[in-house]
Amino acid sequence: MTQMQKYPIGVQSFSEVITGGYLYVDKTAWLYQLAKKGKYYFLSRPRRFGKSLLVSTLEALFEGKKKLFEGLWIAGKWDFTQTNPTVVVYFNAMQLKDNNLDLVLQETVQTEARRHEIELSEYAGIAFKSGLLFRELIQKLHAKTSRKVVVLIDEYDKPIIDFLDDLEKAEVNRNILRSFYGILKPSDEHLEFVLLTGVSKFTKVSVFSDLNNLNDISMDEDFNAMLGITQQELEAAFAEEIRAYSARHQLTQEEFLSKIKHWYNGYTWSGKETLYNPFSLLNFFSKYGDFQNFWFKTATPNFLINLIRKNPIYRLEEMRVGQAIFDGFDMQEPFDIRSLLFQTGYLTLKDYDPQFRLYTLGYPNQEVKDSMQEYLIGGFSSQSAAEVPHLAFLLKQAFDTADMAAVIEIMNQLLKGIPNQIFPQTEAFYHAIIHLMFNYLGIFMESEVNVSTGRADAIIQTDSHVFCLEFKLNQTAQTALRQIQEKGYLEKYASTKTRMAVGINFNANLRGIDDWQMVIL
Repeated sequence: MTQMQKYPIGVQSFSEVITGGYLYVDKTAWLYQLAKKGKYYFLSRPRRFGKSLLVSTLEALFEGKKKLFEGLWIAGKWDFTQTNPTVVVYFNAMQLKDNNLDLVLQETVQTEARRHEIELSEYAGIAFKSGLLFRELIQKLHAKTSRKVVVLIDEYDKPIIDFLDDLEKAEVNRNILRSFYGILKPSDEHLEFVLLTGVSKFTKVSVFSDLNNLNDISMDEDFNAMLGITQQELEAAFAEEIRAYSARHQLTQEEFLSKIKHWYNGYTWSGKETLYNPFSLLNFFSKYGDFQNFWFKTATPNFLINLIRKNPIYRLEEMRVGQAIFDGFDMQEPFDIRSLLFQTGYLTLKDYDPQFRLYTLGYPNQEVKDSMQEYLIGGFSSQSAAEVPHLAFLLKQAFDTADMAAVIEIMNQLLKGIPNQIFPQTEAFYHAIIHLMFNYLGIFMESEVNVSTGRADAIIQTDSHVFCLEFKLNQTAQTALRQIQEKGYLEKYASTKTRMAVGINFNANLRGIDDWQMVIL
């Protein structure tokens, strides 16, 4: 099957997208509004969401590259004769792992100076001078052109985010960045427009402490759809693909669109209009409409999984939080993992209660939910994430056939690989692994179900059976079974299904289940 259009997968240069004949979803109306409404901006969005293309487009706009914008919304509304010099910093283009950040920034600033044919001072004897060079470049550019300077910084937080598993290095990089960005505020008279993009926003003594005049538009309703793809944009930009690939999947166009939405839509920063991740959509249509995980697998979130293991959270849906969760992320431990999960795109807004000022967070879509659960199960159980789908398949087979011995065997397989030094002594840890696996299965499951007489640990329903599982740690299966019967956890369930009470005891020393009993009620 012939691909319908050229998709700019991995192409982050606006000039290359336009001159190369790639698909471009016109976002220039938001850029016009951005440039006309203010001067200093910060925008947080997850990786692969179009931040670098946004920066490249703004660079071309302020430099007056009129030809690139022909046919776009902004073409007749922008004065391309009034140009501004630009200084652009792309942190994604930097090699940071084994290099001194200040030296890398120095070379970046010198490269921008050479592009503008400006010579900078040497600052001999000064250890950290990237900020001094940055300030000098801005001042000299303004003097040379008599036009104020546009500063665009993409992925401002990469030198911190990439080292969250090495807090000493992250702290060093943060201090260098704070000094580097700190020159922007005192350079105000030389600046026309400033935009910083990143994945996260850091709090307290962060890189923002000396740059408190930034307008954070990350959750501004006016700019919610500036990045990402709306439903209307999807149906317009991919109309031919939708017609062709819905037929390929033997679905109506409405059914096909509904499935695409379920898999890839769901992101929102305003709580209203939801968006598609453009990287996922472009890859989806380039693969002729095959539903796969595209965004998640581009960067396995190992540091997030490690943080979750230290501060166990396994229920990532229906999480109710206050406004403070969106104000920033403090890199000092203990981490508030909910803030980081939201900012990095693993969670999104689902609902807002204005009376109590409570926000509800959850997975944005099926792609993220399935993938995150695979890694969470792997992270809690020390299984490979690639092995999780197979174990889930076997577990579902066991429940469908009411083979509880097989269920117990699979549960023990999930637990047996955990190293002794990290094996926890809490019932909640065991429950977390089981809950994650059952939820991943897609079996109807309720965990810690409240009833009038108490709280059941887990209820699982198949077509023919309803299972009530009660977990104990270092006790007996009989104790767990007696609790199910005495509390009447299964009484409310339909008599049309066979009701199974299952008592399970985890043995911390053996790192697994050492005793289980089941009775039919």
